[in-house]
Amino acid sequence: MGIEWNRRRFISAAATVAGAAAVAPVLSACTGSPAQQTGANTASGLQAALPAHVPSTAVKADIPAVAGGPDVVTDAGFLSYPANLVTTVSGVPGRGGSYSAVTPLWGTVPPAGNSFYQAMNKALGVDLAMKPADGNNYNTIVPTMTAAKRLPDWIQLPAWWNTNFNMSGLVGTQLADLTPYLAGDKIKKYPNLAALPTGAWKAGAWGDKLYGIPSYSTGFSIAGMIQYRRDILDAKGITADQVRSADDLMNLGKELTDAKAGVWAFDDVWTYLYNSAFGAPYKWRVDNGKLVYKYETPEFLEALDWHYRLATSGYLHPDALAGDNANANTRFYAGKTLIGGGGPGQWNLADHQSGAAANPNYRRGAFPIFAADGKSAPHVPMNPLSTNVLSYLNAALKPEQIEELLSVANYLAAPFGSVEYQMVNYGVEGVHFTMVNGVPTATEEGKKDVQATTYPFLASPQAVISNPGADVVTKDYAAWQAANVKTLTKPVFWNMNISMPLSMSTADAAQAVEDTIKDCYHGKKKVADVRAAIAGWKSGGGDRLTQWMTDNVLQKYGTGQ
Repeated sequence: MGIEWNRRRFISAAATVAGAAAVAPVLSACTGSPAQQTGANTASGLQAALPAHVPSTAVKADIPAVAGGPDVVTDAGFLSYPANLVTTVSGVPGRGGSYSAVTPLWGTVPPAGNSFYQAMNKALGVDLAMKPADGNNYNTIVPTMTAAKRLPDWIQLPAWWNTNFNMSGLVGTQLADLTPYLAGDKIKKYPNLAALPTGAWKAGAWGDKLYGIPSYSTGFSIAGMIQYRRDILDAKGITADQVRSADDLMNLGKELTDAKAGVWAFDDVWTYLYNSAFGAPYKWRVDNGKLVYKYETPEFLEALDWHYRLATSGYLHPDALAGDNANANTRFYAGKTLIGGGGPGQWNLADHQSGAAANPNYRRGAFPIFAADGKSAPHVPMNPLSTNVLSYLNAALKPEQIEELLSVANYLAAPFGSVEYQMVNYGVEGVHFTMVNGVPTATEEGKKDVQATTYPFLASPQAVISNPGADVVTKDYAAWQAANVKTLTKPVFWNMNISMPLSMSTADAAQAVEDTIKDCYHGKKKVADVRAAIAGWKSGGGDRLTQWMTDNVLQKYGTGQ
């Protein structure tokens, strides 16, 4: 169980909360005036604020990372837990300071002052009072703290709640500017932080200054891919590279579906197909200098038409048509569905174990990124931010306190295969974990105090692929990343933090359109209904949103690409 699995588990656990938050923004002083501060960065200002990037050579991966272009790189793979750990931090990073830290937690909160917290404080050289808060209510807990101006010394603020937290109002007032400590070569004082990808640091920059410390960062940040039951398709003589177009995928659905036997080819695939195969933008596109929203692109409507035909073809599982996504994995493990859209977090050790429990031959695979027409160059947009997990320091801290906590963050960001990583993620050997077949395995005390992830939400190293005991998973996923890394592209406004007025945020959420789209790819409404919903959205705020983004972001700050 490596950092890759932990990162995906965290994001998956929070997904439903993030979706709810997106349609209920809380902003202060949002008047819709063009003069409002967006929080975006200028190209020159951002360049001056960003830390230098110095890749770590402390640990050698079994499967090295593969670069796909600027800011694009696969995650390194480890086929076993490193037997000879390296030390990346000399001595104790702290100087005895006392601080408080708050992170979200989806699970049981460990008892205060437990043995793991005590051991971590000793290793860090500070008294860091960890105070995990309920992740399900985190988007309401934090605004209460900021309203009272009672933030802890260190806090984790998930980026999907930036609007709820009014981040553009917090940076520089309640959150500390880290630019004087980390810009350029200054970060070399903290080598583990310097090893984090530049894109992840961009996600924590606001108004040409650096504020956020990234966690769970990756150079291969995509929403997901079209996955399939490799064991079953292999047995049928079907390989992934045979699917080179949307028509190929639809024809495969016909071949695999046997409703009488209780087998349907597909579960939901919309979220992971419309902007890869069909080439619709993640959200925005710039055509001849003009900003265009995804709804207004022909590729988006073409993708909808294909998915409507899928929904009415009989190849999509009835429960998926009914919107039951909660049991999608259960259907997949049981072989009731053979193809489904999913995030990279579904391709890991836990999935392998769950699938093998249902079928010993279980093996997950993914189709290569392909173009719908089977002729165009395939590409997939990366996620808007290289990481959604960032922590911030309190602006009231003194410079020497900020430096002390940055030294602590440097310890927390130590790479997989280091002494520090093992301590942060597993605790003390013999107390919180024991080595079983060369893998740190939690004791009962470790399950209670360490496995409830806390410290990595403050800072953590770049993600890796590691599934000890299931080498096939690591090899398969690493190979898929390497084969597709050159298809990744930066979306418009990549890694740009943008705060917009409430009316614009509501238009951006476009809930009425999204509801109609969902009904369409479930076969309940037609593409014509979506066109009508889009027309209503345009006149009801969509056109104003495009103009606001053009005037306040595109023309002033560019695309971020």
